[in-house]
Amino acid sequence: MTGEKAQTLVGMTREELAQFAVDSGQPRYRGAQLYEAIYHRRARDFTSLTNLSRSFREFLSERSKLAYPTIERKFVSRDGSVRYLLGLDDGNTVEAVYMPEENRVTLCISSQVGCAVDCRFCFTALVGVRRNLTAGEIVGQVLALAEAEHVAPKSRLNVVFMGQGEPFLNFGPVMKAVRILADPAGVGIALRRITLSTSGIVPRLADLGREPVRPKLAISLNASTEEQRATLMPINRKYPLRDLLQACRDYPLRPRERITFEYVMLDGVNDSEADAGRVAELLRGIPLRVNLIPYNPGDALPYRASPLARVLKFQEVLAAHGVPAFIRISRGRDIMAACGQLSLVDSGEPAAAAR
Repeated sequence: MTGEKAQTLVGMTREELAQFAVDSGQPRYRGAQLYEAIYHRRARDFTSLTNLSRSFREFLSERSKLAYPTIERKFVSRDGSVRYLLGLDDGNTVEAVYMPEENRVTLCISSQVGCAVDCRFCFTALVGVRRNLTAGEIVGQVLALAEAEHVAPKSRLNVVFMGQGEPFLNFGPVMKAVRILADPAGVGIALRRITLSTSGIVPRLADLGREPVRPKLAISLNASTEEQRATLMPINRKYPLRDLLQACRDYPLRPRERITFEYVMLDGVNDSEADAGRVAELLRGIPLRVNLIPYNPGDALPYRASPLARVLKFQEVLAAHGVPAFIRISRGRDIMAACGQLSLVDSGEPAAAAR
């Protein structure tokens, strides 16, 4: 096999690994053993798989690999969050964020290298889109960060697809990764702890609703009128707000499930009491919660965060209309790791050195 590129097994499903075992001259059940070892036990080398024969382990070592994205740099925030710059096999890089809390850990992962949606207030939009990630590269982010931060397999772990990229523009690999992450025999993260965030690619909402294994849904709203949203989020010209909200109303929610609407608060742009009233009217009748996110600024874009008093007033207006709204202060702002800040650049903060 000299000269052939090693095949990565990370990102393969249970059925694909079963077929891989058969194609390698092994019984199908060897695929299940590999699946459990790769995802549940998080094995990093084939020599540790002592339930496999020595000859098969040697075969695997020669022709395959258990590769995660490589950690190129890491930036540590004052609040304990860590922004990781991860290298991919083709030389591209992507970012993911580790956010520890008292009783749980949240990993914010990417679905594309860059992003094609071009939201005007998002730093990732400055990168543009370079390519989609594979299911293995998506799952690999979770495994790489869990390994680096010593997150035990049975820890209370949340995964949010809120890093670089629009998950609905890479729907197949994203859903394949979700199935591996959520499988109790795989990575073993409960579906209720996996959230997919989208700018609103309307046809994919219906596709997600038909998936037998699907994560929680979050929608980036960020505006109270069609015109305002089209200015901030050009995707609104292709998938207008009225169509997006109708798709949300048609979405087949499970018992006690709600859609999360994310609303980035931009000073003097979308944060007035009138905006709040229009948002409440737009969302009427949808089982939901709203996350109000004060904007995370940076030098490359002109927007500023809404003052806290205005955020609180916005929340008050929504509450008066019966809309549950929560203020979410993003983690990792000092290292450009917060919501909308991932852009493959250094943090700009001398104190936030890589470790």
